[in-house]
Amino acid sequence: MKTVALGRTGERVSELALGCMLMGTRTEEATAFTLLDRYREDGGSFLDTADCYAWWESRDSFGGESESLLGRWFARTGSRDDVFLATKGSARLASLDGVWGDGPGPIPDAATRIGYEGAGADTLRRALDASLRRLGTDHVDLYYVHVDDRATPLEETLEALAGLVAAGKTRYIGWSNVRTWRLERIRALCERHGWPAPVALQQQHSYLRRRAGLDQASIVDGEQLDHLRAHDDLTLVAYSPVLKGAYDDPARRSGTPTMEAYEGPDATARFAAVDEVARETGATPGQVVLAWLLRQDDPGLVPLVGPRTYEQYLSAAAAVELRLTAEQVARLDAAGA
Repeated sequence: MKTVALGRTGERVSELALGCMLMGTRTEEATAFTLLDRYREDGGSFLDTADCYAWWESRDSFGGESESLLGRWFARTGSRDDVFLATKGSARLASLDGVWGDGPGPIPDAATRIGYEGAGADTLRRALDASLRRLGTDHVDLYYVHVDDRATPLEETLEALAGLVAAGKTRYIGWSNVRTWRLERIRALCERHGWPAPVALQQQHSYLRRRAGLDQASIVDGEQLDHLRAHDDLTLVAYSPVLKGAYDDPARRSGTPTMEAYEGPDATARFAAVDEVARETGATPGQVVLAWLLRQDDPGLVPLVGPRTYEQYLSAAAAVELRLTAEQVARLDAAGA
């Protein structure tokens, strides 16, 4: 894998980031270790996790399984200093009361209804210390506010994050699931007070475009892309780039919670364009999408893949070698209703 710049930090990270969300729960340890080993062999260096991963896989869990597994992998391989490690805080559930019903999974609106721990100063300090213990390290390279917390003054959150940077517990900060106007307010406060500003923005972003009229803080829109073009000190880390398999499985292209944000004539036209290029190249549609994202430079971005299986990782990693022609890229760019 090639490396790309992370904002203006001087850091370079692998062009494909590896999401570790399901490691330690749905992806059992032996498979996760094999997957992590292969990612490093392929030149991958950008690992992503969070303190809440993956609470929804167990009735008595607040999360932490992914971080704990990574801690065991670091201890086994001694590779902590060879990777750029990102984790997140603020999105652990405040309580497990009422999260689970009679079915096999949590109640769909449980997180929204019950609420997250949030980004208060004491919460973030306590959360990062707990993450470091699970990860078996004295610092992370990047610490995100996982879910933007409007109930806590931004000044409180940013001052606490500045303290974590000053203490050496994280080298950089980032934000996720946040609207553009909030990013600009964060930037202004950091400049005014001399606090470290975010260097990474983790949002959902793919080849499909969100449907018109969608009120959604987590999915990149045109205004956010424009903001990123104007501020190259902030790198987009694009999560869910293959939309949970929707490109490769026609049955997932409609009627799923993921597709609610995209369905419509524009998505239909974009799917058709991806399918056409996939036939021409002999690649899967998902690989075509990742290859297209890897070609984006205005603004630049880092796709974040979260494979559950080793085979899913191999399929995603193969996109790094897929070379789309300029004409194919132009055709994909132009597709839409």
